[in-house]
Amino acid sequence: MKNLSNLKIALVHDFLIQYGGAERVLEALCEMFPNAPIYTLLHDSEKMRGKFSEKEIHASFLQKFPKFLRKRYKYLLPLMPTAPETFDLRNFDLVISSSGAWSKGIVTRLNTVHISYLHSPMRFVWDTNEEYLKQSQISNFKFQRFFTRILLNYVRVWDKVAADRPDHLIANSKYTQERIKKYYGKESFVIYPPVGINQELSSLNLRSLAPGEKYFLIVSRLSPYKKIDAVVEAFNKLELPLIIVGEGQQEKYLRSIAKNNIKILGWQPDEKIREYYAGARAFIFAGVDDFGMAPAEAMSYGIPVVAIRKGGAKEIVEEGKTGEFFNAATPEVIADGVRRFAENEKKYDRKHIMESAVKFSKEGFKNELGKFISKTINCKFT
Repeated sequence: MKNLSNLKIALVHDFLIQYGGAERVLEALCEMFPNAPIYTLLHDSEKMRGKFSEKEIHASFLQKFPKFLRKRYKYLLPLMPTAPETFDLRNFDLVISSSGAWSKGIVTRLNTVHISYLHSPMRFVWDTNEEYLKQSQISNFKFQRFFTRILLNYVRVWDKVAADRPDHLIANSKYTQERIKKYYGKESFVIYPPVGINQELSSLNLRSLAPGEKYFLIVSRLSPYKKIDAVVEAFNKLELPLIIVGEGQQEKYLRSIAKNNIKILGWQPDEKIREYYAGARAFIFAGVDDFGMAPAEAMSYGIPVVAIRKGGAKEIVEEGKTGEFFNAATPEVIADGVRRFAENEKKYDRKHIMESAVKFSKEGFKNELGKFISKTINCKFT
């Protein structure tokens, strides 16, 4: 039997260029394995705002490209399948990849155990490839669109092959598990990701969450697939106060369409985000996500969630008890979901909502993953 403390362990993560749910998972992995170095395709210390600054970080050869290209990294897409394959991981007994796209494609030696925590099969080459083509500026012309389709087909083939490389796959939700089975033909084990849970179930907190007095809230990357533009249009019509926290490629566009009842605050530190959670009437979640850490985090503050009835949200929200669902990410349907929430708002038990979020805690994640790793290593080295 091999002792975990004696293992040489490395962590691999797609990108360290913005902070979001995947990076929260990496933070938890770093807490579990504080001496493990991080390998990543690209690292932007400025965008990471001090996160992982104490860690030993190895970036791929993509880091050597000029800064203007690294900031527009979609133009490096043809080189990305090669990047994780160039990491030298020969000296490690255990490698844990945190992958939404590329890092599962690392190449390890025969005796190295590779466990991949999958946030999602690669969205833009499987279920949203047509949407990616429409949104991508490189496909404005027919010949560019043609070559982009060829490139996406190549990446799709690589992604299928790369999914065969880990010894074990862990999915962040049952929804992701189903997608892994569909696109990769692989079995996986579900461990929910580590959510920042508010542990204070105090009467003061509960009083501060009195319904009907505050704003609706979004905390998210401002990416097209999150469908925040549809939420903005819905609240433009509802004329209800909405606060949006986050940054991303749609920020400028969202500001251009938002009316005065909507505040787009950009990036905010964790302590400010906690304040916004504590003062919200409900959390709005319109994108089809593989899990959705922000809704679970909002619930830990007693905040009901109004979410699309698709993806990982169905595993987080209990209809009528911790939130409401709507069936499509269109302004009209979202607005109807918000109206239904307003009608039922006084029925929600905020303490029950808080307690429902505990199953998504960081401690639970670390405990479940630790048991999985121990079992896997013991089987490997017994």
